[in-house]
Amino acid sequence: MLKVKLRGIVAAGLMMAATSASAQVLEIGMDQSPTGLDPHLITAFPSFMVVNGNIYEGLTAVDKDLKVNPSLAESWTISPDGKTYTFKLRPNVKFHDGSSMEAKDVVSTIRRLQSKDIASPLASRVSAIETATAIDPLTVEFKLKEPSAPLLTSLATLAIVPASVETDKDILQKAPDGTGPFKFKEWQPNGFILLTKHEGYWQAGLPKLSGLKFNLVPESATRQVGLVNGQYSLLPNIDAATALQVKGKPAVKLGETLDLAYTLIGINVSKPPFDNPKVREAVNYAINRQEIVDAALFGAGVPGGPLSPALKSWAVDVKDYACYKPDPAKAQALLKEAGVTTPLAVTMNVLPRQDIKDIAQVVQEQLNKAGFKVELKNQEQGQFIQDWRNSNFEMFASINSGSPDPDDYFYRTFRTGGSTNVFKYSDASVDQLLDSARTTQDQAARKKAYDEVQKKLACSGPVAHLTYGTLFSAMRDKLQGYDVMPNRSLSTLRGASLQP
Repeated sequence: MLKVKLRGIVAAGLMMAATSASAQVLEIGMDQSPTGLDPHLITAFPSFMVVNGNIYEGLTAVDKDLKVNPSLAESWTISPDGKTYTFKLRPNVKFHDGSSMEAKDVVSTIRRLQSKDIASPLASRVSAIETATAIDPLTVEFKLKEPSAPLLTSLATLAIVPASVETDKDILQKAPDGTGPFKFKEWQPNGFILLTKHEGYWQAGLPKLSGLKFNLVPESATRQVGLVNGQYSLLPNIDAATALQVKGKPAVKLGETLDLAYTLIGINVSKPPFDNPKVREAVNYAINRQEIVDAALFGAGVPGGPLSPALKSWAVDVKDYACYKPDPAKAQALLKEAGVTTPLAVTMNVLPRQDIKDIAQVVQEQLNKAGFKVELKNQEQGQFIQDWRNSNFEMFASINSGSPDPDDYFYRTFRTGGSTNVFKYSDASVDQLLDSARTTQDQAARKKAYDEVQKKLACSGPVAHLTYGTLFSAMRDKLQGYDVMPNRSLSTLRGASLQP
């Protein structure tokens, strides 16, 4: 009898151990602190990694194959003219404060995104929506000004927030409240951000982890040591240099995919002489993109144009861009044609990431050989973002997120008055192409329009696109069920677990 009881105790103990092993807090090492947690205001990757898909969700979601799936909306219908979308919301979805997520919250979210007072950088993604109406608690209707082919993809990036925060610009930055699998618990500046399991999450059996702890560890070497010794179980979205350092270490594995995010040199076209397209074209001829891949990305990437090669249905081959063949002499000739006295002195703001600093140094050297005199201005992240938003730059070196649909990037960035058109760029022909591409459902017509947009932007647009890197995540082999997403989202952590 005693033996049976002991066996029962041992079995129960093993079951408890197995349960705790699969329901642990995942220790994550990240290099920079988020600048805020409001999903409608953030622009930096550290913020995006914490909130997107973990704290917040949209009506739709994008999977690892970049396909659109239902999320908070379980289904939808589209009118024959493409101007009315009706969404059926999932029942029994709860915000982290315990209140029910209903149609009124969706309507309020759209108003918040469109509000000039909130000034969301995502506003262009909902510019086609004329009205949002709650038909009943679980039904929402969007009336559009014109058809919007990218709308369902865009909605995946637009977090639904409680109606109570519609006009508040501050509350969600430090006290987020979403519907996602993990809820905010604590933020210790320069220490960590802790998310805990959302017990009322609508998706049965998820999340499997009891929480996510984002440890803020600026030093790359310290993060690497922490991964190898088991202090951290995940280093998400790392660069090639870090991946090489941890590759082959005991109990460590690498996940990888081609990044949708692009490295770039941004150009303020409102500041002479960059208002002259010939000068912007000279920048492109001066750049050797393969050299950047080899020197700054350790070969783990590809030269890239306005769209990632991962978007096989959309991206134009960089071989079609004449200015992508490096030619310093051609660059100097273009500067001369533009009436510019050389060397042309210019200041380049640099995002404080090691890979971007490396890229900026390579680009500086290349430009300096082609009639420019570039001064690099290394900035703290908050100051860099503030100067970016205020168009307070001549040039900058950075990395920006991509999207499965070209409209999400092109319309807000290059359309006249776009919500992230910090370059002050305006081209009537580009506007016309972007307008037509977002209002037709004809895939061939959209492809043709975006091909033209890419060809116009590649050499004389306000952005010199540089590279698309291989996106790595390094993890302990006990972390199971986590997939690297091309858009850098950590949303697959909802299905991840830590094995014994």
